[in-house]
Amino acid sequence: MTDVSDKVDRALARFDRVTRQLDSRSGLVRDARKRELKRLNKGLVSTLIKVGIVVGLISVVTILVGLVQPIGMFGFLAAVGLAIGIVAVILFSGGREIARPEVTPDLPNGEMVQRFDSYIYRTRAALPAPAQTEIDLLSAQLPPLKKTLERIDTLDPSAQDARRLMSIHLPGLIDRYLHVPSAYRGKEDGEGITVDQRLVEALGASRAALAEINEKLAKADMMAFETQGRFIKARYGADGELLPAPGTDAKEQ
Repeated sequence: MTDVSDKVDRALARFDRVTRQLDSRSGLVRDARKRELKRLNKGLVSTLIKVGIVVGLISVVTILVGLVQPIGMFGFLAAVGLAIGIVAVILFSGGREIARPEVTPDLPNGEMVQRFDSYIYRTRAALPAPAQTEIDLLSAQLPPLKKTLERIDTLDPSAQDARRLMSIHLPGLIDRYLHVPSAYRGKEDGEGITVDQRLVEALGASRAALAEINEKLAKADMMAFETQGRFIKARYGADGELLPAPGTDAKEQ
């Protein structure tokens, strides 16, 4: 009876552990989806503004031309057709195809992280389940990393490492994986590792690298804060020089 109870307890504990992992993973996916929707909404507002400007300009030009010379029904229809054509170009030019993050040297670090976050969210569905787990864990690291990188220059060595990883190496890895036919992704290579397994390993290594960069920058901030705190304590503390009391002439000190 005791053995049966132990087996039941172990089974329940294993079930609870798996359930917690699934709940945690679903939470990461939900957070990533919220960030992507926020970016999409921002892009939609920008697109609507462009459409409004185009329609407004065409309307103004049509009215001005009509005041100088009557354009008639055909002229009006031509103006409407031109407006519809330009609006269609604007709407369909902002497609959400899966493409590498476009990075220029002057692109701010925060925007770089956002583009990478959007990229891995859109590629997630095309990857195997173990890789999706790594993507979810990687995506969860990006919000705090974004806040850290926003405060440093794009030419900072740590920022450069993060930018290369997010704009070149990781997108290149995923692109190469997607080029491999699905029938060959389960076959082992010369080291006995399948394409799927190597993808998961590389994603895990990339996640660890970004975590290391974030930790390095955080420790630098901690050291700077510690130095500033020690200076203030030494300068204005009990054993240091005190600031003049409010309303007291410094010469009287």
